[in-house]
Amino acid sequence: MRFWLYLITAGLLSLPVVAQQDDTAPAQDKEESSARASEMSSSKDTRIDLSPPANDQKSHPMSGAAVTDAEDAASDVQEMHPWDPHKAVKDIEVGDFYFKKKNYRAALGRYQDALVYKPNDAVAQFRLAECFDKTGNSGDAVTHYQ
Repeated sequence: MRFWLYLITAGLLSLPVVAQQDDTAPAQDKEESSARASEMSSSKDTRIDLSPPANDQKSHPMSGAAVTDAEDAASDVQEMHPWDPHKAVKDIEVGDFYFKKKNYRAALGRYQDALVYKPNDAVAQFRLAECFDKTGNSGDAVTHYQ
């Protein structure tokens, strides 16, 4: 019992010492942050010149063509859809609902949407072909059956 009493007393007496050590830490942090702030402000004063040299066009005559080629290639991208199999499955389920209700045009749209989010999906391709067949578009149905 005495052992526990001594242990608790020693722990309580050591708390003020630990608290004093914690008080000195924020002061050091403030000094470090002010030093960092002064470094950051001095780095703002020095700017790096990123403009091309004066004789760049003469030294590299084809550099302008490379830039325009890159811009043309970027404009070739029409539209990008993410690959989302969960959305494709949901579109197929809704398409099945429309197909059972004999609303083939709505089902056709849903199956096409499913193929946007998951191209070459066999189920969507087959059911899309069935919809084309039901609406009388045999030519489109044959391409999707294959």
